[in-house]
Amino acid sequence: MTKKKLPKSLGQIILEKRKAIRLTQRQAASRIRKPDGKPISAVYLNDIEHDRRSPSSDHLIEQFAQALNIPVEVLYLATRRIPPTYLSIQAPDDKKVIDAFEAFQAALR
Repeated sequence: MTKKKLPKSLGQIILEKRKAIRLTQRQAASRIRKPDGKPISAVYLNDIEHDRRSPSSDHLIEQFAQALNIPVEVLYLATRRIPPTYLSIQAPDDKKVIDAFEAFQAALR
C-alpha cells in the first residue's frame, strides 16, 4: 500500500525557500512589508513557517512571493485561495467554471 503524498503547506514552502536562499528568519521578515509599510516580525514568520498562522491578506501573500522569489500562484494554492487577478474573470456559465477547475486538477496530477 502506498502512502498518498500530501501537498506542502504554506509554511513548508516558505521555510524551504528561505533556507535555500540562506536567509535568517529576521532577514526574511525584514523584506516582507505589511500594508502600512512596516516589516513583519520574525515571530510572525516563525508562526507561519510552523503552520500556526497564515498570512491574513493578499498583500502579504504577494510580499512573501516577491521577497522569497516564489511564484505567487504556488502560495495561493498552498493557502487554498484564488489569486485576485483570477477573481475578476467573468465566466459565461457555470459549466465553463467547472471545466476550468477540472482541467486545473488534471494538470496537477
